[in-house]
Amino acid sequence: MEKSTTTGRTFRGVVVKTAMKDTATVLVERYVKHSKYKKYQRLSKKFLVHDEGNVAQVGEKVTIKEVRPISKRKRFIIVK
Repeated sequence: MEKSTTTGRTFRGVVVKTAMKDTATVLVERYVKHSKYKKYQRLSKKFLVHDEGNVAQVGEKVTIKEVRPISKRKRFIIVK
């Protein structure tokens, strides 16, 4: 039986907060078309990201990747 490995989702975003130990908050924005009104809108979501050693700075553009759950709300790591 072969074991299938799936690569997780990858997003690009901006670091907005680094106040926690080994954790950064990354804001990811999407540009989507509204299904009814056909107008484009920006949707944003914040993700808690594992940041080993607190190397990310506020305002930095980073790439994050989905991994196994690290804590209750952290499921991403910074790839750069």
